[in-house]
Amino acid sequence: MLDGVWGNEVFVDERTVDVHIGRLRRAINRARETDPIRTVRGAGYAFDERFAQPA
Repeated sequence: MLDGVWGNEVFVDERTVDVHIGRLRRAINRARETDPIRTVRGAGYAFDERFAQPA
């Protein structure tokens, strides 16, 4: 995934994705009590299904 986003010519640390997810969480979670981004151990991240449904 890292090579697909940033390319093969750039060294990107694996923790870069975690940093970006953290920034997304802070931006999205300002008015929410629960986090719409779910951590999937061993796989990555996913949006929680509850937030995909229109209210």
